Amino acid sequence: MTHFLLGTSGLPYHLPAFADIDDADYAPAFQEGTATQLAAISAITSDPEPPTFDNTLVPLELSGVGLRRMLAIFFNKASADTNPAIDALRADFAPRLAAHFDAIRHDRALFERLQAVHAQRASLDPEQRYLVERYVTEFVQAGAALDEADQARLAAANAALSEKETAFELALQADANDLAVLVDDGAELDGLTPGEVSAARAAAQARGLDQGYLLTLVLPTAHPHLASLTDRDLRRRLHQAQAARGRRGNAHDTRELAMEILRLRAERATLLGYANHAALVTHDNTAGTPAEVRRMLTRLAEPAARNARAEHHALSKAAGFDVQPWDWAYYAEQVRAADYDVDLAALRPWFEAERVLHDGVFRAATELFGLSFTERADLHGYHPEVRVFEVAEADGTPVGLYLLDLYTRDSKRGGAWMSSFVDHATLLDTSTAVVFNNLNVPKPAPGEATLLTFDETSTLFHEFGHALHGLLGGATYPKLAGTNVFRDFVEYPSQVNEMWMLWPSILAGYAVHHETGEPMPPSVVARLEAAATFNEGFGTSEYLAAALLDLAWHELPGDQVPRDVAAVERFETETLEEVGLALPAVPPRYSTPYFAHAFCAGYASAYYSYIWSEVLDADTEAWFKANGGPTRANGEAFRRHVLGIAGTTDPLASYQAWRGRPAPLEPLLARRGLV
Repeated sequence: MTHFLLGTSGLPYHLPAFADIDDADYAPAFQEGTATQLAAISAITSDPEPPTFDNTLVPLELSGVGLRRMLAIFFNKASADTNPAIDALRADFAPRLAAHFDAIRHDRALFERLQAVHAQRASLDPEQRYLVERYVTEFVQAGAALDEADQARLAAANAALSEKETAFELALQADANDLAVLVDDGAELDGLTPGEVSAARAAAQARGLDQGYLLTLVLPTAHPHLASLTDRDLRRRLHQAQAARGRRGNAHDTRELAMEILRLRAERATLLGYANHAALVTHDNTAGTPAEVRRMLTRLAEPAARNARAEHHALSKAAGFDVQPWDWAYYAEQVRAADYDVDLAALRPWFEAERVLHDGVFRAATELFGLSFTERADLHGYHPEVRVFEVAEADGTPVGLYLLDLYTRDSKRGGAWMSSFVDHATLLDTSTAVVFNNLNVPKPAPGEATLLTFDETSTLFHEFGHALHGLLGGATYPKLAGTNVFRDFVEYPSQVNEMWMLWPSILAGYAVHHETGEPMPPSVVARLEAAATFNEGFGTSEYLAAALLDLAWHELPGDQVPRDVAAVERFETETLEEVGLALPAVPPRYSTPYFAHAFCAGYASAYYSYIWSEVLDADTEAWFKANGGPTRANGEAFRRHVLGIAGTTDPLASYQAWRGRPAPLEPLLARRGLV
């Protein structure tokens, strides 16, 4: 355990000593960490003194420090640089970890002490009061108030769930690797940039292939290469590979796992007194109920589908045939270029990764918050490709470390994400944070520039918004630090950060042609803005379809979850037909067999969170535009009311105190062209 504990590495900011951690260290650290935490809980419950905040909540927050540290390192390793040994450990840890946390949350003596402190909450300061309220709510939702028999059934369901969710993720990653598209003739890659071609060749070489090019798969249904590849048959092959994941009837088929996960979640919800899993999840989020979520999603579905059908007609007219899913992105770029004189693929030379990072992403944070970023070549991450940056306030006060893991590899799961190794929690004597971003950008050949797509650039800004939340969100107590907020609020700060990608003063600083040094012409920027709602019918429809599938699956009682995996596609079709989103050319962003967000990544019944948070985001963007953009004064206001509060208070209450009202829906409707 010593490798994982705070401060033992001797590295600044409590950066983990990754070089000293071997795969064999995780199992004994897990055993020691769980035992140590249970001993700490036993000390709390055996304390003969009456329960107080100091003798109950404080030691509860301090318990498991080493375990939490180890798990943060391990689960990032399992996601960003896994191997068969780590996969086996993850499968082994999953049910044991579920049982460990159930043992804590089902400890009746501990729950009674929490309730006693909760009864004293009027005497606590606001952060202490919010902490005990969160604990009591979460313990109740975890089954603390159930009798022993129901707790035992719940614990069994949780253990089985942890096994199934882990198996889903491992199977999906294995199938995605297996389905990567091999291209023999480089001429078929016409339309891709030299960097993308070299990345495909490098991916093939990494698999030990002497010839050919390998197109690795990404998490969403729509692969970014579909916008560029001129070979229609290769586009079809690539799309069909994306859509085939988890549904081929092989050892990596995820459908039965998904149905088992749904039945277990429904059983758990019933035990806890909820109608279904969606009701359980939304009850402890800002949405409140599944009905509120469905009300918003269905309100958006009709105009989104209407716009998508109009877009499909226009694209089919331009193509001269009925556009299929593998054609959509390609002809959308043709129409975008014709109607708006904007070719997103042609913009890549202006999105060189190093400039985007330093002169775009970092610069926006400097202008807003006064932060500085200094690369520390002497500090090392968990993989040779990880870069480490020291972050400081304008006056030099340390903020923490930011780690960036940009490139895709077979050992990394798909998608993009942020998490932390160390949170700013003063109870632990950690007044700084260590956060990291993971992306999946294809790595070009040595010596070639990394040119980001438009979407990859937006994703980097988005994920860095999460990183800022983790860096600036300080708290006294670890449970409330960083991004530990409601699931349907956590995307809001990251969505706001996307705004700076095309903000004129920020864009001018980084959008420089990597060969000629010429800035992106202002006319291009103007055309990008004019085309802001172009193809939004597609984008909104594919997102809403996935969000509604997630909600519909999790509104089912356990006895209504299909037993036959062949019923999965039928359920998807019927669900989307009901809301008018069964659009053959616009498949859902995620289909059930590869819907990682819903079945293994913590967004079950909560994939709606992105558009729910976007209501706040769109309102905030309007506020920044009306008040002068990325100024220090505006940044400090956003930091004070959003980023800086972390999870120490009700985030919507803080937002409304800042804005003087709830966020209206109209800015979102306008942004997405739904008015």
